Amino acid sequence: MDNKYILDLLQKVQDGDLTPDGAFESLKTLPYEDMDYVKIDKHRKIRSGKAEVIFCIGKTDAQVAGIFSKMSVDNDLIIGTKASPLQYEATVKQLPDVVYHEAARLLIYHNPKAEPIEQTGNVAVVTAGTADISIAEEAAVTLELYGNKVDRIFDVGVAGIHRLLAHVDRLRAASCIIVMAGMEGALASVVGGLVDRPVLAVPTSIGYGVSQGGYAALISMLSSCALGVSVFNIDNGFGAAYTADMINHPRD
Repeated sequence: MDNKYILDLLQKVQDGDLTPDGAFESLKTLPYEDMDYVKIDKHRKIRSGKAEVIFCIGKTDAQVAGIFSKMSVDNDLIIGTKASPLQYEATVKQLPDVVYHEAARLLIYHNPKAEPIEQTGNVAVVTAGTADISIAEEAAVTLELYGNKVDRIFDVGVAGIHRLLAHVDRLRAASCIIVMAGMEGALASVVGGLVDRPVLAVPTSIGYGVSQGGYAALISMLSSCALGVSVFNIDNGFGAAYTADMINHPRD
């Protein structure tokens, strides 16, 4: 459900192709649709420009499949984050066009009849280590789905700072930069000190005991002395991607 859907509906009424009662039937589920176990926010795209995104953890396979199936009626793009292969298997039985991006753990539906989204701008997605790539791919694939060009710069952590310095020109060419790091999370501060672009820091749950599943990196990033560094929750690659897209594509 988006602005175009509402305008097309009103145009059909004006042209006599649809009765007011018919339009009312189409609109009466707004602003949300109650499926007992979930209330689908059908106004989300009208308010924010993008359809509601499904957080798959904690939902049963059948619930995820049901939500995707219902949302596909009104949306050309549906994203499910932190999805499992079993949730994909359940969903693809109801919605054959659903795909699963294993590295990013994203469940994705694209309406095959929809116009392709042009990718513009340039967002750099940077990881400290290879172990951070899953969260980075969640961000990178989300950005591409929303129409952003992505420059992946992986495994350039501070333990070998020369690896990062070899890509400074690419960092400075980006409209904004997402940095993923576990352990002590130092990479975000280093990148922030090298560029004049917003840095979106995502602590990851990678690290040994005292890292506490990403809390050490989170605290380090929150304590950054570099300006222009904004911090997201642990492993929240999607949240960083959503904000990067807003920076890259500001709405009028």
